[in-house]
Amino acid sequence: MRLQKYLALCGVASRRNAEKLILEGHVSVNGIVITAMGVQVDETADEVCVDGQVVRPETEKHYLAYNKPIGEVTTVSDPEGRATVMDRFRDYPVRLFPVGRLDYDSEGILLLSNDGDMMNRVLHPSFEIKKVYLVRVSNQVTDAEIAQLRKGVIIDGRMTSPADVRLTRRDAFSTDLLITIHEGRNRQVRKMIDAIGHQVVHLKRVQFGPVILGDLPSGMWRKLTEEEIRKLVSAK
Repeated sequence: MRLQKYLALCGVASRRNAEKLILEGHVSVNGIVITAMGVQVDETADEVCVDGQVVRPETEKHYLAYNKPIGEVTTVSDPEGRATVMDRFRDYPVRLFPVGRLDYDSEGILLLSNDGDMMNRVLHPSFEIKKVYLVRVSNQVTDAEIAQLRKGVIIDGRMTSPADVRLTRRDAFSTDLLITIHEGRNRQVRKMIDAIGHQVVHLKRVQFGPVILGDLPSGMWRKLTEEEIRKLVSAK
């Protein structure tokens, strides 16, 4: 079995992030630090460690929805010492990892799991998992600018895919938009708004794939339903 797949089965990270851990020298096999792709491991005989901690495949998978408040970073640890989403789950019985990211200054639905295969599936662009954001934008966004967002705008040198953009409120000083995207580019919604000459005042993710934020209080979490899990792990 490839090392990155083994790490995903252990709930360490998605395969893509497992590759990053390997390249950065965090992973060892039988005491030897591995920094190259393509290494095969025997899950019944080899000892695999991440940052010195032995990791083994977890048979029981956990899937949680968390309403991330503003002021937490979506990482396992932060070199600047800021609060992370994982601070809320230090006593959880298995090691969880965030599925994707939400900016420090954004809030809303975030998924956490120890199922690396599911993480890899829902984060891969080819599966086009829907993400819905409620966005308050500076000043009055015109109908023409909304049409631009729907068609696609250039960010980081590339055109975004068409987005579903709905106007929910507009006055002279701000505009509320409901934006649905299927990509997962870094700070994508904020950059899309920058591209039409406005700024994001407030951003909340209200849906991630089949999982809806609903009335889950800020800073609280719940287990996903069987139906939500089924839709996530079978995403096509």
